[in-house]
Amino acid sequence: MPRTTALKPEQVPADSKPTLDAFSKSLGFTPNMLATFAQSPNAFNAWSTFRSALNKALDMKTREAISLIVSEVNGCNYCLAVHTYAANLARLPADEIILARKGHSSDPRRDAAVQFARKVIEARGQVSDADVKAVRDAGYTDANIMEIVALVAMFSLTNFFNNVFEPEKDYPAVPPAGSL
Repeated sequence: MPRTTALKPEQVPADSKPTLDAFSKSLGFTPNMLATFAQSPNAFNAWSTFRSALNKALDMKTREAISLIVSEVNGCNYCLAVHTYAANLARLPADEIILARKGHSSDPRRDAAVQFARKVIEARGQVSDADVKAVRDAGYTDANIMEIVALVAMFSLTNFFNNVFEPEKDYPAVPPAGSL
């Protein structure tokens, strides 16, 4: 049950309105998570700016695979549903979505990124030299590795937000990891 209110359009703070309107227009509807997050213009707009910048990082399939493993580790069912939907839009096959939720990919380069993202979130950034070497050996530059870390942080922010406030789900639910 939601722990706070998803705002109605007339309740959205003026400083959040342009950002929320842009998302709503782009998506064709206003997700409850966004209508809830908009209560804090500072947090909402900061996240939106961070997210927009990171939409230029790596490729969409890798970003979505990272979002899935981070959301899986953080136990965020809302984000798992959203990013499973987005992964489908990115044309990630169903078996790749399942692999991503388990921290892998059949694509060797993407697999290295997803495995590294999993290590970053599980170890709270305390990864080993071997972990960094493995992702470098897969062809990722230090700038790319920084982007993976930033994506882990950005996806964790929305995971934590959704886990704390529990907005009403408005994307199709996904099965628990144990049943995959």
